[in-house]
Amino acid sequence: MKTLHRKILEQLITGSAEPLIVARIDRADWPVVLCNPAFDSIAGGQTAMHRPFADLVEQLAGRELALEISETVRSGQASSIPVELGNREYLLVLEPMSLGDGKSSRYYAAYWRGGAGSAGAAADGEMHQALLKAKRRIRDLSRDDPVTGLLNASAFREILAHDWAVAAREKTTLALVCFSVDDFDAYRDVFGRHSADSCLRRVGQAIRRCLRRASDVAARVNDDKLIVLSHASEEEGVQEFAANISTAVRDLVIHHPRSGVSRFVTVRFNTCLMQAGQGGASADDFLDKVLSD
Repeated sequence: MKTLHRKILEQLITGSAEPLIVARIDRADWPVVLCNPAFDSIAGGQTAMHRPFADLVEQLAGRELALEISETVRSGQASSIPVELGNREYLLVLEPMSLGDGKSSRYYAAYWRGGAGSAGAAADGEMHQALLKAKRRIRDLSRDDPVTGLLNASAFREILAHDWAVAAREKTTLALVCFSVDDFDAYRDVFGRHSADSCLRRVGQAIRRCLRRASDVAARVNDDKLIVLSHASEEEGVQEFAANISTAVRDLVIHHPRSGVSRFVTVRFNTCLMQAGQGGASADDFLDKVLSD
């Protein structure tokens, strides 16, 4: 960020009565690069600078909201989301920012507006929220797998390409974990397509509940393969993460009479860690490797 731009932004942010932070989203973990004193008042005095943006939101407003915000940021859209912090209502406004100089630096501003003070303003706010909700639903219909509710293959490849490019610049490692339902064709033969879809949906939601950070992404990439993208960098941690998901699926206790592994539905998994861009590898190479193992 140029010095002049930064100084102007710092003056505007510091003088604002609304809690406001700016995160840089072309870097791994989306670190907070600017914040104002008003934000400190809702953050309980904790330092926001340089912390991952999604983690900060998760701490303040919960995991579900952090996941929704992560999707908004990844899609490059503006949005407004009602939140409650400390028994006070806010409208969390997200705005993409660019320096307009053709460079790759990308930012997001997030500021918390106080609740509306009049009936007319409240009505306008409700209409605004309804419109935003409809827009998000349209976005989700094009990005979500209709069976599992996870991302579809196309949306996942877009996110992987973006995170791969960021990780390549930062020279950091990404991890992929691919899960497959054991003897899934046999399950479908016994119970039919609708029951098989219901089973896959429950497995997908079990995976989603096990995601450790808002920056983790889960998707369905083909018939019975579900995949997770993580910014983890240690093989042992990734293996433990995958094993925990496997246990969570087994604990669903979904009866599987023709499984060669268990009386219940289980998953097997492959893991792959790679430093982005090393040896000329691409994001597609990374994904193909974990799918073919």
